[in-house]
Amino acid sequence: MKITKPFLFLLVLLSAFVSFAQSGKKLDKIIKRDYQIIECTVLKMSDKTVEYSLPGETVQISLDVSQIAKIDFASGRSQTFDVSADTSTGSQSSSQSIASADMKHNTIAVLPVPYVNADNQQGSEDMAKFAQNDLYNKLLDKSSNIFPLTVQDLRTTNSLLHKAGIDHNNIDETPIEDLEKILGVDNIVAAKVSYTIGTGTTATTYNSGNAKVSNNNKKVTTNDISTTTANNQTYYYYTVYFDMYRNTDKIYSQTRKPFLAVKDGWMDSITYLLKRSPIYVKK
Repeated sequence: MKITKPFLFLLVLLSAFVSFAQSGKKLDKIIKRDYQIIECTVLKMSDKTVEYSLPGETVQISLDVSQIAKIDFASGRSQTFDVSADTSTGSQSSSQSIASADMKHNTIAVLPVPYVNADNQQGSEDMAKFAQNDLYNKLLDKSSNIFPLTVQDLRTTNSLLHKAGIDHNNIDETPIEDLEKILGVDNIVAAKVSYTIGTGTTATTYNSGNAKVSNNNKKVTTNDISTTTANNQTYYYYTVYFDMYRNTDKIYSQTRKPFLAVKDGWMDSITYLLKRSPIYVKK
């Protein structure tokens, strides 16, 4: 069959149009809670995960809904994911994504303090609570030095965070702006304790002797006894991270390593950093 030039021209034009249409295909946008935007094609959604593929790829990627704030679909529809709901159920809401508490101005909240072994990245829930409580009590003890700030009750802080599905494991993944809304405060202190453990051995030697003397009081023989005791010592090498925020702005950020590698050395660093923070006024 003979193909005419006009027909061939139309064929080329149609092919170019199809190619342009494919390359100009609108994409879905996943907005994560850390504000990262992923342009992709959403393939499947469940209560716990969203599966998508990147442009020009066929690999299917899975993302936990707890990390997603919102999805803007290419169709124009949007879906918001509620952080105030239990993240284990992947509850979704088409309304406000953050459950905001009543704002209490000039109020500071103490966040849970992640207490993490840097060697294996394992955190201790008990120590995280202890560290948070220690920092909270330090602020209360120095309440006259941080006036006009008021410290939010620790039970209130932890209750609001629990309702939002936030604890010491994921506190670092939640934007400060969201935390201030959830807690209803305009000031936040956030600390983190990272540590490694080392061991060493020290040796202690004790000497004792028994002398035998003759009748003329002259020393004749001496029996010396020497005892060496080995002691195993555990050393804790801490790094303390200490941040303060006011109206979502970071106003203070310091890192400190305690001078002594003792078990509770991090506590002295917390005190040191607090006294040098901009909210602390010497009296």
